[in-house]
Amino acid sequence: MPPSAPLKNIGPKTTSWLEAVGIHTLEDLEAVGVVEAYLRLKAAFPDRVSLNALWGLQGAVMEIPWNQIPEDIKQDILNQVNAAQQRGE
Repeated sequence: MPPSAPLKNIGPKTTSWLEAVGIHTLEDLEAVGVVEAYLRLKAAFPDRVSLNALWGLQGAVMEIPWNQIPEDIKQDILNQVNAAQQRGE
């Protein structure tokens, strides 16, 4: 993601991780989806990526601070992550 277009909640470290897994723009993130982006990050950097990254990604897509994501949306996303992990994705 170019420095001229910073995303809310996404710092330089997460930006470099996203680029390493093929996500370079907000459009890339939206096309891949937050859950898939998080799963890619978790697979590539398992000891460094936490749920905070997931909330940061969702906040970036929604253009709100991560701590303002409604709980029902957080729970839905977490359910999607858990289901994908159970399927082995």
